[in-house]
Amino acid sequence: MSEETKPVRRPRRAEQRAETMELILDTAEELFSQHGLYGVTLKEVAKRVGVHHTLLNYYFADKKALFDAVFSRRAVVTSERRMKALADYEAACGGKPTVEGALHAFLDTDLDLYIEGGEGWRNYAKLGAQVANTPEWGAELMDTHFDPVVLRLIELLKRALPDCDERKIFWGYHFVTGSLMLTLARTGRIDKLSGGISRSDDFVAVKEHMAKFMAGGFLAICR
Repeated sequence: MSEETKPVRRPRRAEQRAETMELILDTAEELFSQHGLYGVTLKEVAKRVGVHHTLLNYYFADKKALFDAVFSRRAVVTSERRMKALADYEAACGGKPTVEGALHAFLDTDLDLYIEGGEGWRNYAKLGAQVANTPEWGAELMDTHFDPVVLRLIELLKRALPDCDERKIFWGYHFVTGSLMLTLARTGRIDKLSGGISRSDDFVAVKEHMAKFMAGGFLAICR
């Protein structure tokens, strides 16, 4: 039988389920990024996907469980990439890290995903900004997924700033997080204020400037 006449193999049921699940997560991610946890219903997600809402109830106990699954899917990827980038930087710097170098290692892997990964990754970035600013339940998600990588960054910063009060290093990271989350939210405010010469979706510019700007802040408060 020639290649042309071979019957097309239909996806197995497991493959179809996996594809449907990806579509559910992608759709929920987009809706949650736009409207937040409380602005989306399981029925809305199901309608957008084109399935009955009972299918979502079968896979997810409630809307929060779906939100957690959406967030965790990419959080695992970004956390692993950051840990590797920090380890690679530590090995490359010969035991002499700089503040800017450590911040580049921490920030740039994620920014590359937002630059190259398409709108799905940018939706996740907006979702991360929401999670980081929701004390009721967001802090627990951030703790679960990102504490190890943040503490790894903190250790590098301590070595780069050996004479700095440890409290100031934690405050510096706190300010870094605030700046990063506002940037990831893509509110469009900078677009309006600048008359369009700076754009909230210009992650190339963010990557170029953010680590240097943040490093200056660390050096100023630790001086």
